[in-house]
Amino acid sequence: MKLAILGAGAWGTALAASFAPWHDTLIWSRDAVQAAGMRAARENARYLPGCTLPASLVIESDLARAVDGGDLLLVATPLSGLRATLESLRRLEGNQPLLWACKGLEAGSAKLPHQIVAEVLGEGVPCGALTGPSFADEVARGLPTAITLASRDAAFARETAAALHHPRLRIYANTDVVGAEIGGAVKNVMAIAAGVSDGMGFGLNARAALITRGLAEIARLGEALGARRDTFMGLAGMGDLILTCTGDLSRNRRVGLALAQGKALDDILRELGHIAEGVNTAREVDQLARKIGVDMPITRAVVSLLFEGRSAKQAVEALLARDPKLE
Repeated sequence: MKLAILGAGAWGTALAASFAPWHDTLIWSRDAVQAAGMRAARENARYLPGCTLPASLVIESDLARAVDGGDLLLVATPLSGLRATLESLRRLEGNQPLLWACKGLEAGSAKLPHQIVAEVLGEGVPCGALTGPSFADEVARGLPTAITLASRDAAFARETAAALHHPRLRIYANTDVVGAEIGGAVKNVMAIAAGVSDGMGFGLNARAALITRGLAEIARLGEALGARRDTFMGLAGMGDLILTCTGDLSRNRRVGLALAQGKALDDILRELGHIAEGVNTAREVDQLARKIGVDMPITRAVVSLLFEGRSAKQAVEALLARDPKLE
């Protein structure tokens, strides 16, 4: 398969490194200087230092050349770059099958990635979401990982998952795109909350309770939007949530840890040096949940901490003061 990965951040680079030994793989960077540096050093020093890129991996900065003749396109930009990348693809008038690996809800519109794809490219392109519990560094190093490929087209999901699947990156087909995307988006919000809990020294019992109640929030929102409950028991739900709430490589968890220390959000994001999707996603999820009448108290607490001037202590106290309900 000729595979073009669009986006040379940490996740795009990791996927390129993982797929290159198995497929004719190209990675596209919109930054020509970055692309030249990656070609010279065989490393993405900015986003994934220490990962040697396979010799077979082609690195390109011209989008038209990158997608020309590709059998499958995989957009691995941050969610904030998805719409612009899709609009560039539309201008090129290609119609290749498409996957996206970004997670979240679009700022200002609260649209999920599949809604953005449909809006820009229409409904005719075979497409799907690649999501699940996966840290870029571990995928790049070839450590065993299992993720989900979700598409409304069951045949496309099965065939593409089988084509991309290899022993170190196991890919499971799913047809619940909404569930897979909601799981991938909202788990980042819960990871911020988990980081706050850990940073305040609340212990492992509290973390387990937060993850469990966080999963309930995710499922409530997903079901209200038409997702299947069983999706949240799988890789794109529980799996991704557990990893992001407990793993030290989680950017969103690190945001929560820093908030618990009283650091300002702007300073935290500047020091992080990477996008933490949960920050913008939290506000969109909160607004969407309130609009459709879904109770999401953990999300509400995270938003109050990020954007409404509450301290970590105040946000936690508001959660602990809630009356208990039937589980």
